[in-house]
Amino acid sequence: MFPRYRLVGFCGLPGAAALGRLGTGDPGRRAAEAEKVAHSYAAGREPLPALELLATVANSAAGPDGTYRSRTPDATIRRFHRVARDRRGLLLLNIQPGRADVLDEVKALRDWLIHPDVGIALDPEWEMGRGEVPGDTYGHTDGHELTEVARYLSGLVEAHDLPQKPLVFHQVATSVVRKQSALRPQPGVALIKSADGIGPPGLKRGTWRELVDDLPDGLHTGFKLFYEEDAEGSRLMTPKEVLALRPQPEYVMYE
Repeated sequence: MFPRYRLVGFCGLPGAAALGRLGTGDPGRRAAEAEKVAHSYAAGREPLPALELLATVANSAAGPDGTYRSRTPDATIRRFHRVARDRRGLLLLNIQPGRADVLDEVKALRDWLIHPDVGIALDPEWEMGRGEVPGDTYGHTDGHELTEVARYLSGLVEAHDLPQKPLVFHQVATSVVRKQSALRPQPGVALIKSADGIGPPGLKRGTWRELVDDLPDGLHTGFKLFYEEDAEGSRLMTPKEVLALRPQPEYVMYE
C-alpha cells in the first residue's frame, strides 16, 4: 500500500450529519467528491479514495446488552462498499466500541473484511472501561490490543490471499493509546496512526508533533480534518499545509 498510494477520503454515517461528511447527501456524490479531494493530495503518489463508514457507533445509553454501542446494518455497509468499489477506492469500517470488546467487534465484520478493498479504523477515544460512559470521558486502548487486532487481520489476509489491509487508529490525545511501544506490525497489515483533534492550524500542528514523536518502527501516519469545527473562528488547513507536516501523512481523513 505504501509508498505507492496516499489514502484520502471522508468519514461518517448516513442520517447522522454531525458524524461526518460521508453521512450527508447521496453516497455516490460524496465518493466522487472524496476522489476529487484525493487528487489534491497526490504529491507524487497514486491517490486512493477512502470511505470511512461508522460500522460500530458508541452510544450514551447502555442498550439492551449493556455495551453502549450499536452496529450499522449490513445493508448500509453493502451500499457503501458498492460505492467505494465503483470508485476503485477503499471502504474502512470504523469501530467506536463503547464497552464492547474491540476484537469481538472486528470479528463481527469478518464477512466484509475478507473482501480485498475493506479495512478497519478504530476510534479508541470511544472505548470505555467499566463504569465509563461514551461522551463523559476519553476512552483508551493500548499497543497490546492494537497488535491483537492487527494479528487477526493478518490471519485473514493470509487465509484468503488478500492484498495488504489498512488498520487505522485515530488518536486525539496521548492518553488514548497507552503502551504504544508494545505495538507490533503484522504481515499483510498497514498500521496507520491518525492524529485527531479539532482546532486552528497552529493547534493542530502542535497536536501532530506531540502524537508523532517517537513513532514505533513500521507505523504510518494519518491526519484528520474537520470541515466545520476546524473552521470555527479560524480556517481549514490546506492540502499544501497538511503535506508540509513531517513525517508526511499517508492517510488524510475529513469529517
